[in-house]
Amino acid sequence: MPIISHLKVFGCICYVFVPDHLRSKFEEKAIRCIFVGYDDARKGWRCCDPTTGKCHTSRNVVFDEASSWWSSERVEIPESHHLEEDTEEILKEKVVQTLTEITYQDGSPSKAKSPMKTKSPWKTGVHQPVVEEVWPQQIELEKPTQELRRSTRKLIPNHKYANAALVHESIRIEPSSYEEVAQGPEWCKAMEEEIKALNENQTWDLVPRPKDVKPISCKWVYKVKTRPDGTIERYKARLVARGFSQQYGLDYEETFSPVAKITTIRVLLALAASKSWRLWQMDVKNAFLHGELDKEIYMEQPKGFQSKTHPEYVCKLKKALYGLKQAPRAWYGKISEFLIQNDFKVAPSDSSLFVKSKEGRLAIVLVYVDDLIVTGDNTEEIRRIRENLSVRFQMKELGELKHFLRLEVERTKDGIFLGQQKYAKDLLQRYGMLDCKPITTPMDPNVRLQEDEGKNLEDVTMYQRMIGSLIYLTLTVRVVSRYMSKPKKPHLDAVRRILRYVKGTINLGILYKKTKECQMVGYCDADYAGDYGTRRSTTRYSFSLGSGAISWCSKRQPIVALSSTEAEYRCNGCSRKHLAEAIIEGSSSTHRIPKNPVFHARTKHIEVHYHYIREKVLEGEIEMVPTKTDDQTADILTKSLNKAKFEKFREDLGMVCKATLEGSLH
Repeated sequence: MPIISHLKVFGCICYVFVPDHLRSKFEEKAIRCIFVGYDDARKGWRCCDPTTGKCHTSRNVVFDEASSWWSSERVEIPESHHLEEDTEEILKEKVVQTLTEITYQDGSPSKAKSPMKTKSPWKTGVHQPVVEEVWPQQIELEKPTQELRRSTRKLIPNHKYANAALVHESIRIEPSSYEEVAQGPEWCKAMEEEIKALNENQTWDLVPRPKDVKPISCKWVYKVKTRPDGTIERYKARLVARGFSQQYGLDYEETFSPVAKITTIRVLLALAASKSWRLWQMDVKNAFLHGELDKEIYMEQPKGFQSKTHPEYVCKLKKALYGLKQAPRAWYGKISEFLIQNDFKVAPSDSSLFVKSKEGRLAIVLVYVDDLIVTGDNTEEIRRIRENLSVRFQMKELGELKHFLRLEVERTKDGIFLGQQKYAKDLLQRYGMLDCKPITTPMDPNVRLQEDEGKNLEDVTMYQRMIGSLIYLTLTVRVVSRYMSKPKKPHLDAVRRILRYVKGTINLGILYKKTKECQMVGYCDADYAGDYGTRRSTTRYSFSLGSGAISWCSKRQPIVALSSTEAEYRCNGCSRKHLAEAIIEGSSSTHRIPKNPVFHARTKHIEVHYHYIREKVLEGEIEMVPTKTDDQTADILTKSLNKAKFEKFREDLGMVCKATLEGSLH
């Protein structure tokens, strides 16, 4: 027999549990919501809070299936000649309270109300007149007046919430299947546009189904595209092939496709700021459809758009449809082929970076799937490249670069400012820390995290999600991410402290200034035996190009170092790939090893590949410069520093407050 205990009454009132770390001790433990469905990706119920427009997915939900959001029970008043005046007043208050709870749903999302049940306290068999049900739309709108005396008060609804009886129109849940949107005009239009684009690109041919061939299925994916201010820009429908049913060697082989490294993006921004280059952003419409297939793939006809004359036919794909395993690689092959034909060369350090140098003019194109950044030192050449791209592919001009991969790019009179203000705010709001008290440093210098100290967490996945979200924003999580499998209460407290630091530094970002010389400088150091559990050392380095940091790392070394010299020499080896013109090293012995072969007899136990740095020093490509501990900028990446040192090293990395910059040039 199938298990149906998880099925609940659609639209009933439910109460979603709020975890301890998302509320204070004085806040309610549940959010009053409406049950709207089941989650497709994981086990849980989807519940919508009409007061905020947010949907919550949780397994910790209590349902009141007998009640709906805007229902109100009748309040019966018994006929009795012995009702005292105070009893009548109490009854009136119950009616007013019931109506108020129906009309005013403006509480915070953390406040939960118990289901409304007003029962008569008297047991009598005589006829009992019933108070008429009053709904919010029946209440006359008035402007709030001064508070009346208790004995004569009456219901005065706030005009802002008079229509709160209905689920607000702005609460839009993206549909998960074709059946949900079959009658929606905006979604039907979006699907028609998608089919039109597929036909224009000659994506498939309708053919009879071959024998012994099982076509892969497809599905519609729906997305509401919003503007930066949250308003709806357009409804988008995408037809996606279910590539998970493909078989290796039969209908696909190679799948890898390079994408731009985040370090490459920062290098490009630093160069553009130093040279005063303009950065242009372009988007490829239906990028994957430009890729061609080298395997025969058959797909079912899309729902809602089957052929009327041959509904039993299948689609023989000619282009790389979204969802196919080889689609990203096919698209990269097409765009790289076009750029190489136009005299571009692939950069050896990043396969997604294409550089063209001809007749003293430099042009650069950076490819991240279907997003392109175009820049260079010649305006006319850049204009011609953009035109050629638009002729070959269907492109969308997005103007000068402002947003890229959740990075906010703003050109000012001082240079180019790179920040993540919106992402930081969304992160704080997601974990209920938007109104937390800010703090000046992300780590407490007096706290040493241990693996087995503290109480186990009830919800491990919440901790893991917080770490995953913070990785894209701050490097401090390298320490707390070591405890992902078995996090304890002190580890969660450390993550909350990081979020408090994020709250106080939302407006901070990296400023790449206009400079005549764009020199690369790197700081590297090692925290010798700093991990109490394993006694392994931690490698840390940062590299700056011009005035701002472009790359940094904080990583525990794979084996235990026998000395601080060995630990820091390994650190130099890890940072070798950046080939900075000057590596500023904290240890004097580490500084002497690459220059003097006399020391090598004592360092044979260090792996050969770590001596790579010595070869580059002897060749003159790298210069190693010793530095004092107080000037070692790399310390900020792993050590818990006091406020003065932390802010000094943070400034050395090129981080400034956006409010201190001069006006934007956009």
